[in-house]
Amino acid sequence: MPIRIAGARVHNLKDVTLTLPESKITVFVGVSGSGKSSIVFDTVAVESQRQLNASYSWFIRNQLPKYERPQADAIEGLTTAVIVDQQPIGGNSRSTVGTITDVAPVLRALFARHAEPTTGLVSSYSFNDPRGMCPECEGMGRTVQPDVERMLDKSKSLNGGAILLPTYKVGTPDWQILAGDSRLDADKPLRKYTKDEWHTLLHGTGGKVEVKTKNATIKINYEGLVDKFVRLNLKRDTSTLSEKTREAIQQFMTEGLCPLCHGARLSQETLNSRIDGRNIAEMSGLSIDELIPVLAKLDSPIAETARTALERISGMGLGYLTLDRPTVTLSGGEGQRLKMVRHLGSTLTHLTYIFDEPSVGLHPRDVGRLNELLKGLRDKGNTVLVVEHDPDVIDIADHVVEVGPGAGGHGGEIVFEGTVAALAKAATRTATALGERGAVKKTFRKAGGQLSIKDADLHNLKNVSVDIPTGVLTAVTGVAGSGKTSLISGVFAAQHPAATFVDQGPITASSRSNPATYLELMDGIRKLFAKASGQPEALFSFNSKGACEECQGRGVIITEIAFMDPVTTHCETCHGRRFKESVLEHQLRGKSIADVLELPAEEAVGFFTEKALKPKLQGLVDVGLGYLTLGQPLSTLSGGERQRIKLATQLHRTSSVYVLDEPTTGLHMADVGTLMALLNRIVDDGNTVVVIEHNLDVVRQADWVIDLGPDGGAGGGEVVFTGTPKQLLANKKSVTGEYLRKYVG
Repeated sequence: MPIRIAGARVHNLKDVTLTLPESKITVFVGVSGSGKSSIVFDTVAVESQRQLNASYSWFIRNQLPKYERPQADAIEGLTTAVIVDQQPIGGNSRSTVGTITDVAPVLRALFARHAEPTTGLVSSYSFNDPRGMCPECEGMGRTVQPDVERMLDKSKSLNGGAILLPTYKVGTPDWQILAGDSRLDADKPLRKYTKDEWHTLLHGTGGKVEVKTKNATIKINYEGLVDKFVRLNLKRDTSTLSEKTREAIQQFMTEGLCPLCHGARLSQETLNSRIDGRNIAEMSGLSIDELIPVLAKLDSPIAETARTALERISGMGLGYLTLDRPTVTLSGGEGQRLKMVRHLGSTLTHLTYIFDEPSVGLHPRDVGRLNELLKGLRDKGNTVLVVEHDPDVIDIADHVVEVGPGAGGHGGEIVFEGTVAALAKAATRTATALGERGAVKKTFRKAGGQLSIKDADLHNLKNVSVDIPTGVLTAVTGVAGSGKTSLISGVFAAQHPAATFVDQGPITASSRSNPATYLELMDGIRKLFAKASGQPEALFSFNSKGACEECQGRGVIITEIAFMDPVTTHCETCHGRRFKESVLEHQLRGKSIADVLELPAEEAVGFFTEKALKPKLQGLVDVGLGYLTLGQPLSTLSGGERQRIKLATQLHRTSSVYVLDEPTTGLHMADVGTLMALLNRIVDDGNTVVVIEHNLDVVRQADWVIDLGPDGGAGGGEVVFTGTPKQLLANKKSVTGEYLRKYVG
């Protein structure tokens, strides 16, 4: 039965009516902010989850409506929806690729059954269980340790102030304990200390030392500098200390591999248990592609189960990952593909699978693997709905729906519905963009200098040294897992800390934050309203006196339940506008404060002519976010939108180095030109721009390309090519070069 939507009015949708074919792949296209996600996620997905939750129990159905009914006249033909979005996998510091894919428990069972020696207990092999974890780091693999190099100036003596800790200034009681010990020469520079003297200074114990205070002379037991620091600062609860004191302590500490397990997380007894010469930590440290043949040699149904799961992960182009890789280090694209893996082995049919730009983070070479997955799900009898911009994914669609024609208030309508072949003949922005393929540019900017990366060996990088030219636009390319992010966001960031990094990470802000607060516009806006009305500024804040009393200025009612996710419902008092009704009576140029927050940035630029506001609003428009309203919660932004709003705050800088991580994420093909115009303007203003990118339209327009590979994981980590895009076309070793040749025809 097809899915039928009638009269949808979620966000900017304008009474959308749509029928989606059953057991087909439907791809939704359209410019950023056109409303395609509102159809798929805020209408179909929400209604499916709402009905599913309502069937659980009377309590949930009648008392805790987790999902409100979407604003639509009718939604019919729904089946249970499986939603794979771009939200970070999250997880705590103990979460790894192995734990979230459920391969780690299978591997533990394998060792409990077949390892030598073994206790037969699965929990002897878990770093989350006291019986298996390393006692020194409690299964974390890393410990916070005192940094002796920061504590001491070895060129000085104790009497000369060699100890840099604040409480050890010359003459203080702490200093007297060390300087007064007869085993140490307080006048000798520390660099000349013998091995025994060093041990005494840092870890020595025993003996009494006289300490003079204002009122008396007392004898205190000697305790080495490091041992005392650990006892007072690492083996106690520091939450009771003042923030200033904690900051002073932290500068003398460093985080590093656990000295006992060396990052393996497990106890020594567990690490002595092996299969085919490897312990479980060593197996988890192999790349998935390396681990598959290891498991294939073992005659065990448990090993076969693990191998099958790993082959699914590898089939998604993630064979370079290791099972011990922390989930917090995964990119958005990697996390999304790992979510997909959970469904690959499912034999369930007649489900609705919903994907949000599954090609994010994928090199063009890897998109083919993704397409095979989508077709496989369809062929099992499932309905597949995909929000996408990638032409290769659009090409496999059975049915295409384009939403538009523009973004925000200019979108929300169905401008095309039909086959891929019919789309090619349509007069829409997507059809036009699909038909345009530009060539690599013929002239390139000349570098004014270079920023060097030396001996980079982070993760899979193999002692990479490479120069990044200044004053030009550089694209860092390569297949997923080749080492791009490690090289730039890891090593380059450490070696060149002055560079401005604009990534897709979450914005540090509260649940009440929006573009107006993030861009620091609200103070100016409140002042204008206060001046126009004669009322206090606080009245025009939904965090202060002007807030709706029912929802406390949130616009929604949030009910916290101890054993469930928070339940969010629309505030019926202010209708989601956040302010008291009396506040909305005061207007500025014919608009209330709520009206202003509902303005898209492109309209707000014309509304606010003030010098303190207009440039910041123009920055939003310049980065392609003119469709965002000033009051839209930041929590609703995509990764690409988050990156671009961060960039909007940096546009005034010159003589700077900007680093962007896949800035085309979430961008329609027609919008890439707007992004490139912005990046070119930044470079022409005297800045250096480095982009980590897969988008070939960006690569062809760069001045310089650094291509990593040749493959991912252990097969990558090397510089395959450096040069102009034109030179890349002629390079036969680069995978990126191969696909660039196909792209430009």
